Amino acid sequence: MSTISRRTLLVGTAGIVTVGGLAACSTPRAAIGATSEAVHRAERARQAAGQRTVTARLAARPATLDLGGPTVQTWAYGGAVPGPLLRATAGDRLKVIVDNALPVTTSVHWHGVALRNDMDGVPGVTQAPIAAGSRFTYDFTVPDPGTYFYHPHTGVQLDRGLYGVFVVDDPAEPGDYDAEWVVVLDDWVDGTGRTPDDVLAALRQGGGAGMDMGGMGMDGMDHGSMGSMGEGMQSALLGGAGDVVYPHYLVNGRVPTAPTILTGKPGQRVRIRLVNAASDTAFRVALGEHRLTLTHSDGFPVLPSTTDALIIGMGERYDVLVTLGDGAFPLVASAEGKTGQGLAVVRTGAGAVPAANAAPAELGKTVLLGTDLRPAASAELTRKGNDTTHDLVLGGSMADYRWTINGKTFEDAAPLAVRQGERVRLRLRNMTMMFHPMHVHGHTFAVAGIGVRKDTVIIRPMQSLDLDLDADNPGQWVTHCHNIYHAEAGMMTTLSYRA
Repeated sequence: MSTISRRTLLVGTAGIVTVGGLAACSTPRAAIGATSEAVHRAERARQAAGQRTVTARLAARPATLDLGGPTVQTWAYGGAVPGPLLRATAGDRLKVIVDNALPVTTSVHWHGVALRNDMDGVPGVTQAPIAAGSRFTYDFTVPDPGTYFYHPHTGVQLDRGLYGVFVVDDPAEPGDYDAEWVVVLDDWVDGTGRTPDDVLAALRQGGGAGMDMGGMGMDGMDHGSMGSMGEGMQSALLGGAGDVVYPHYLVNGRVPTAPTILTGKPGQRVRIRLVNAASDTAFRVALGEHRLTLTHSDGFPVLPSTTDALIIGMGERYDVLVTLGDGAFPLVASAEGKTGQGLAVVRTGAGAVPAANAAPAELGKTVLLGTDLRPAASAELTRKGNDTTHDLVLGGSMADYRWTINGKTFEDAAPLAVRQGERVRLRLRNMTMMFHPMHVHGHTFAVAGIGVRKDTVIIRPMQSLDLDLDADNPGQWVTHCHNIYHAEAGMMTTLSYRA
């Protein structure tokens, strides 16, 4: 099988783009393209009199980074990992100039934001790629408060250092906390003798990328790594791991032997915004000698739920509240189903720095997934019947590293047609022995029967979930697995608005 980058794959989907991407079409039930009047009209409806404009600039460029001991050559925004924290208030207009100082094309996707379609950052679907040495301005109204992040939607560039957090503040936020920390989790390979492109090439060639053991699906095909079941034997909840063994796991850009220090005072109530920017790894997160109260999932409020630990899949974000004790405590992000972990230290008083391999007991106590949560009343999707239903069967093979939706990779996938104003149900069935964090661009959905609002949700091996969403944001929106290697190998389709 020839190697096809996501950029090439997307640009090559001229049928999708022509039917519903950059160009308008006059055929019956034409797709609503990214530059259509419907998209502009939806954006004007988001704007309010006196709208504030927030401006920023991002430079994507090669960088030499110190991860707290290991020094790596990679690509990053502003020469740091994570990249600059961007912040706005719901209703603001955000204008971000992106300078591409990389040797290749790139883009920026605003993960989780229900923004205008032509600013979604998917080359070949919503925009032309940003050429090397050129720039692009992203300009859109920010509709909803929450914790989001930004990253390329080009090849496997996310598995370098190209990501940062975007916080959208709620003007009605009660502010019942004393401090806020932003905590970003990542798996790291770039500059350690392999690049992400090397990893993808090895997977495509059947040489693997350091996988621990294979898993067999019901159809007899090899569907992926089940993980080593090593440290902590903690793969039971997801039933599998990823495809790649990483040399490092990071918290805020630091390895566990030189952790970032989060400082506070005993008794303080702290809001932690957790973001999983990893490409192939879910994490089990716990704070030693503390319990976590989840308040938001993917930006939307949930009924507060207290737990010892939580699972956060690639692309998911959770806000948690914690009341700090007195001392030094390990904030651990254990790589689910793999060996290794990320670490930060919460310090409020005296005490030794926890060891790099600290394993707080909370990791093995009560553990929550996003699908265990319930929505706050303000986040509930209005109950109504479904107008359109689409089945999405997730499949794949490690043998030729081909990951599919309804048996097809993205270049051959039929778009999922919807119309403005419809209630749409996506019925996802995972027929592999891998978990897949599925992400829908430009929308939030409610997990049917549960109601929690999300834009990224884990579908466990051989299990199914129904997702309901309102078709209220016209355009062409990719829907894909947020294991970046699965997406690049084809597990992606398009939610396609039709006139």
